[in-house]
Amino acid sequence: MIVAAALAVAPPAPALDASRPDLQTFVAQMNAQYGVDEGWLRGLLQQAVYQEKIVETISRPAERVRPWYEYRQLFLTQQRIDAGVEYWHTHRAELEAAAKHFGVEPEVIVAILGVETFYGRITGRYRVLDSLTTLAFDYPPRSAFFRSELEEFLLLAREGQLDPLTTLGSYAGAMGLPQFISSSFRRFSVDSDGDGRRDLWTDSADVFGSVANYFRMHGWVEGELAIVPARLTKPDAASLATGQVKLAHTIAELRTAGVEFDSELPGERRAMLLALEGRDGPEYWVGFRNFYAITRYNRSPLYALAVHQLSEAIAQRVAAAAP
Repeated sequence: MIVAAALAVAPPAPALDASRPDLQTFVAQMNAQYGVDEGWLRGLLQQAVYQEKIVETISRPAERVRPWYEYRQLFLTQQRIDAGVEYWHTHRAELEAAAKHFGVEPEVIVAILGVETFYGRITGRYRVLDSLTTLAFDYPPRSAFFRSELEEFLLLAREGQLDPLTTLGSYAGAMGLPQFISSSFRRFSVDSDGDGRRDLWTDSADVFGSVANYFRMHGWVEGELAIVPARLTKPDAASLATGQVKLAHTIAELRTAGVEFDSELPGERRAMLLALEGRDGPEYWVGFRNFYAITRYNRSPLYALAVHQLSEAIAQRVAAAAP
C-alpha cells in the first residue's frame, strides 16, 4: 500500500506531548464548540508526531521571487502540457461531466491539477495530522491559522471523510490532487459519484467536481475571458498596476487611462492591470473576474497566469486532436 510504504520510510521523530497545557486547552475547546469526544481526541493527539523538518521548512527565508519569464518556464513545459493532454483523454468522461455540471471549462480543472501536483504525481509525503499539530502548537507565527485548519481536519475525521492516522499531504497540510487545505476540503469538496466519501486522491469524479465547485463558488463564469495582454498608450497608465490582486478598476477606466486591450466585455465590468517582468521588459495584462477566481486558489498573479496559459495550451492540443 502506498500510504503504508510512505509512513514506513519516514524518519523517527518524537511524539507530540499530549499533556501540554495548550493541547489540553485545545481538546476542551473542541469538546465545548463542536462536541468532539475528549477521550477520542486525546488518544489521537497522543499519536501525533512532532516534525522538526516542517518547522525548518516553513521558517526558511523565502526563495528569490522569480520574474514572470522564469516562473512561466516552470509550468509551461512540453512535458507538463503533454501529460495534461494525456490526463484529459484518460479521464474524459468524468472530467467533462464535472465541467458541464459546474460550468467550469475542463482545461482549467486539468491545469490546476497540473500546476498543483503534476496530475497527481506529487501529493505530499507528510501525515497531515503531524503537519497540522506541529504547526498549530510549535510554530507561533501562524499558530492561529494552523490550529483552525487542525480543527477542520479533526472534524473531517469525525465525519468519516478521512483516516486521520494515514492521510498524507504537504508539509503545510494540503491534501490530494487539488491540494485542498482542511477548510477548503470541508467547504468545497464534493461527492460526485455518490459513494458517501469525498476522495481527493483516487476518485477522479470527486477530484474534478471539487475543483470545479471551488471555482464556481469563487465566481467563475463559464465562457468568459480571464485575462488578455495589454498595451499602454500613456505612460501614467503604468501607475494603475499596483501589484495588488484585486479588481480595482472598470474596463472603461483602464481604457480612458491609456490601457489598450482586446475585450468585448462591457465597460462597467471590473478589471485589474498587472505589470509582470518579461524577458525583454514589462508585460502588461488585464485580468477579469475569472482571473480573480484563479487567484482565490493561490494569491499569486504569476501562479494564476501560469494556470491560465497551461489551460490554453492543453485545450489547443486537445482541440487539434479532435476528429
